[in-house]
Amino acid sequence: MNQSASRIFIVDDDDGLRAALARLLRASGYNVESLSTPDDLLERADLTSQPACVVLDLLMPGMTGLEVQQKLAGLLPIVFLTGHGDVSSSVEAMKGGALDFLPKPVCEARLLAAVERALNRACIESRRRNERAEIEERMSHLTHREREVMDLVVNGRLNKQVASDLGASEKTIKIHRGRVMAKMKARTLVELVRIVAKARVCSTDEE
Repeated sequence: MNQSASRIFIVDDDDGLRAALARLLRASGYNVESLSTPDDLLERADLTSQPACVVLDLLMPGMTGLEVQQKLAGLLPIVFLTGHGDVSSSVEAMKGGALDFLPKPVCEARLLAAVERALNRACIESRRRNERAEIEERMSHLTHREREVMDLVVNGRLNKQVASDLGASEKTIKIHRGRVMAKMKARTLVELVRIVAKARVCSTDEE
């Protein structure tokens, strides 16, 4: 993983600890942004512009780490830090998708390992988002009839069956099918099926 191509947001109201964590992570080659309040993080418009994770204090004035986690809604992987943690908080954090829950004072080796796992997950999610956006962009160029043809074809219907289903000639369906293949950038029917399957999986994940 290219560390400089990803970001770590440190969110903690303890200035000294935040600065120490930033030094540690920067010394390990990471691109770090240090923030003193949850609002500083939540107001950012570029959270997913590159793979990123959050090192987040559990208890802060105004908004708890668990509340921040709920507002992020899985947008970024989170590594929680706390000096006041308890079992119920850690369980709730993990159920919400937190990658790790580390007590203060933080063990440097554990923090670095947790951040590495978080960024690996962020890279995977970033690739999925980019892939989903690309597929959606391709689909946006399909006409309504082309979309109908594509849906039937990927479900195993032959051209003559699609023609019967849509009340069109087989020749017309072949033309639509060719346009679908070109717009979806699929060289074979198998490749088209895989592309559409990815789009459906991504759509299901977002629900």
